Amino acid sequence: MISKSNFETRTLQHFLLTDATTIKLNRHNIPEPVDGIEIDPLKIEVVFVPLLAYDTMGNRVGYGKGFYDKFLAGCKPHTIKIGLSFFKPENFITDVSITDIPLDFCISPKNILTFK
Repeated sequence: MISKSNFETRTLQHFLLTDATTIKLNRHNIPEPVDGIEIDPLKIEVVFVPLLAYDTMGNRVGYGKGFYDKFLAGCKPHTIKIGLSFFKPENFITDVSITDIPLDFCISPKNILTFK
């Protein structure tokens, strides 16, 4: 799966990634599909979530626009959310919002953390 960002609505569309998928850089230099088979978020069972930092409770700091929180809110409640990080977790992230959706797991080079 590969996502396409809509910066006006701060939403994501998700497309099946195949050999025929054409990918181009958007105006923010993010590689995105030009078109393809769109995937309903309710059919997605696992999401690898981008992040800048995360804490020991599974809270994360992203890029500040809320794209992934909106997307994850539209997924099934049992959708598995996995962060990928090169760093250890922070002890505590203080600016967590009610709309922030925490991770279930985070994978780093040294370990896999579980937050459930």
